[in-house]
Amino acid sequence: MSASVVSIVGRNLVSDQSWQSEDAPDPIELGVIGWGLVILRGLPLALLVTSGLILLLTVRLVERPIYGPRRPITPFISQFVCRNAFRILGVGFRTSGDLMQERGAVVANHSSWLDIFALNARKRVFFVSKAEVAKWPGIGWLARATGTVFIERDRKKAREQTKVFEERLTAGHKLLFFPEGTSTDGLRILPFKTTLFAAFFSDELRNFMYVQPVSVVFHAPKGQPDRFYGWWGDMEFGPHLLKTLGACRQGSVELIYHTPAKVSDFDSRKALAAHCEAVVRHAHTLARLEK
Repeated sequence: MSASVVSIVGRNLVSDQSWQSEDAPDPIELGVIGWGLVILRGLPLALLVTSGLILLLTVRLVERPIYGPRRPITPFISQFVCRNAFRILGVGFRTSGDLMQERGAVVANHSSWLDIFALNARKRVFFVSKAEVAKWPGIGWLARATGTVFIERDRKKAREQTKVFEERLTAGHKLLFFPEGTSTDGLRILPFKTTLFAAFFSDELRNFMYVQPVSVVFHAPKGQPDRFYGWWGDMEFGPHLLKTLGACRQGSVELIYHTPAKVSDFDSRKALAAHCEAVVRHAHTLARLEK
């Protein structure tokens, strides 16, 4: 998955509005050592991502006519690239909890474009993005190549959207979306929007569908603000990437996988969304306190 796809899709999952902080973003000061680290980390990271994308597209040429919507091989390439991206960056990576085995979706809080790498590194997932992204030159093509599921926020197409979800879920895909609808500074959990949860209550999906909440927790490098890895509002991708690459000390990211929730155990999308939000929020708060 290319960095440009990560940045664009990461900012455009479900919502058009970005969360804004009352405080301005922290200034970026790299210095000579920082710029040296940008080169030392940036070049191998670019090589990893580019070669991974080329390999994925090549394999997909064979995989698609044989397996159709199923992708038994290419997700392993994305997972390999994302896991090793953290090794190159020097960012610590740890997880807890069991991965969901049932068919269904994964929901997580959203702090940064780094979430895309983190969630792909542990689990083979396919992200959900608004349909407009698919039409963007270059970006849309790359997003489609990596298996992104595009949705249209139009009630008239609700049945069609449910059909898309059903096909992907039946093919064994784990769909992932960020119910907050925007990224934040990583210090908070915003209310979960219920829109996408509605599709899971259709007659076709409700009885077999599970949703696994995941808490994504970033721990800042020692001596840096707690929101060091947060990416929100009008912050540009380029400067944030440079800041991450040029950090003399790196922090870590922690993924906490919670017990999957069976959709049929809930009366409504609001109840399911509230449950997932509460679980993610509780674990996120505890993890930040225990850092």
